[in-house]
Amino acid sequence: MKTIHMNRRTFIKGTTAAFALASLGASATTVFNPQKTYRVGLIGAGWYGKSDLFRLIQVADVDVVALCDVDKKMLEAAGNLVSQRQKSKAVPKLYGDYRKMLAENKFDIILIGSPDHWHALQAIDSVKAGAHVYVQKPISVDVIEGEAMIAAARKYNKVVQVGTQRKSTPHLIDAKKNIVDAGLLGKVHHAEMCCYFHMRNNGNPPVEAVPDFFDYDMWSGPAPLRPYDGLPHTRWWRTFMEYGNGITGDMCVHMFDTVRWMLQLGWPKRISSTGGIYVQKEGKSNISDTQTAVFEYENLNCVWQHRTWGTPPNPDYPWAFTLYGDKGTLIGSTMRYDFIPLKGDKIQKDVVYEKEKYPEDLTEDRIELNAAPATRLHMLDFLKAIENNSRPIADIEEGHISSASCILANMSMKLGGRPLVYDPIKRKVVGDKEATALLRRPYRKGWVHPEVEKV
Repeated sequence: MKTIHMNRRTFIKGTTAAFALASLGASATTVFNPQKTYRVGLIGAGWYGKSDLFRLIQVADVDVVALCDVDKKMLEAAGNLVSQRQKSKAVPKLYGDYRKMLAENKFDIILIGSPDHWHALQAIDSVKAGAHVYVQKPISVDVIEGEAMIAAARKYNKVVQVGTQRKSTPHLIDAKKNIVDAGLLGKVHHAEMCCYFHMRNNGNPPVEAVPDFFDYDMWSGPAPLRPYDGLPHTRWWRTFMEYGNGITGDMCVHMFDTVRWMLQLGWPKRISSTGGIYVQKEGKSNISDTQTAVFEYENLNCVWQHRTWGTPPNPDYPWAFTLYGDKGTLIGSTMRYDFIPLKGDKIQKDVVYEKEKYPEDLTEDRIELNAAPATRLHMLDFLKAIENNSRPIADIEEGHISSASCILANMSMKLGGRPLVYDPIKRKVVGDKEATALLRRPYRKGWVHPEVEKV
C-alpha cells in the first residue's frame, strides 16, 4: 500500500489559503471579502488575545479602538504593537476595566482573550453593549455560564464565534470533505482523542507582594482570590481549577469539537471520566495530570485521554483525534492528517502555511504559524456571519456543547467517575442533585453569576 502525499507547504506557495481551499471545493466563506471598516476592541491583551487581533487585522479593514488588560505593562506594549499593525497607525485607547471600555466606546466587534473564568461575563456584557463577539475556548468555566451566553447572543441578535478554529483549518476541511463526507471511512463507531504534551505547570513559587502595575483583584474577578505567587497570566493560571477546567477544558475541547464537527454530533448521551494527580504531586497545581473521559453516543464512544508525563504512543500525533470506520481510519492533528484505508492507497496531507502571503507572521512573537491560516479563515467566517446575519461555523451553541461536555467530564471525575446525563432543556443532570449543584460555580463576593435570560 503506497501513500499519496501532497505537501501543502509547496502547494500554498504564491497563493492564499482562500485560493487553496476554493480549489478543494470548500465553503464560499473562504473567499469572503469584508466590505466595511469594523470598530474593534480587545479584552485580554496577552499572547493569544493579540494573536487573534493580528489575524483579524490581516483579513479585514478594522479600526482597533481600544484594548483592555489588568497588566499595565502588557497593555502599553500591546498598544504599541497594534499601532504598528493597523492601517491608521493609531494607538488604541487603553483600559484596565473592560466595563469602562464598553461604556465609553461603540464597538462592532469585541475579541475576548482573557482567562477562562472571565469569558462569560465579558461576552455577555459585550453583546449587551451592541457588539458581536469572538471569544476564546472554552467559552465558560461552568455549564450555566455557557447557557447564559447562548441566551444573550440570541436575545441581542449578535454573532458569537468561538475560537475552535480546527473547523477552519485547511487540511482538516479537506479531510472532512474528501475523507469523511465522501464516505471513505464507512461507518464510524469509535473515536479517540488525546493530548500528551508536558504542559502542566507545577511549581512552588513563594507568596509575594502584588506589583503596582498589576490589578490582581480585577484579574481574579468572579473567581477565588488565591494568595499572589507571581503573574498568573504567564500560563500559571491554567494549572488551577479555580480559573479553568484543566487540560481537558483546554485541549480536549478542540479535539472533541473537531470530532463532533466531522461526524455531525450534538450533545453526548452520557459522559463519564476518571483520573487525577497520579505522578506530578510535588507542586501547587490542582489540575489532573492523567485523565480519561468517555463521551457516549448511539453506537459510538468518543474517548479522551491526556497525560502530562511520559511519552505519547504515536510521536507524530501527540495531540490528535482518530476516527475508526469500518472501511478505514483517519488520524488528524493541527499539523497533518493520515487516512489509512482497508484497501487502496493511504492519503496524507500537511498543514497549510502562508509565510509568503503574510511575511509579518515570521517576526511575530510566539505566533503559532501552523494555526495562523486557520484563524484567518475563522475570522473571515465570523465576518461573513455578521454581514449576513447568520450563524458562524463555530457558533456559541456549538462551542457550548463542546465546552460543557468537557466540564461535565471533570464533574464526573470529581464525583468518583459516575456517568452524568445532562438535559440542556431543563439544565439539570438527570437524577443527580449533587451533580446538578455543580453546574454553577459560586462567584466571589461582589460579582454576580449570569442568569439565562429569556429570549
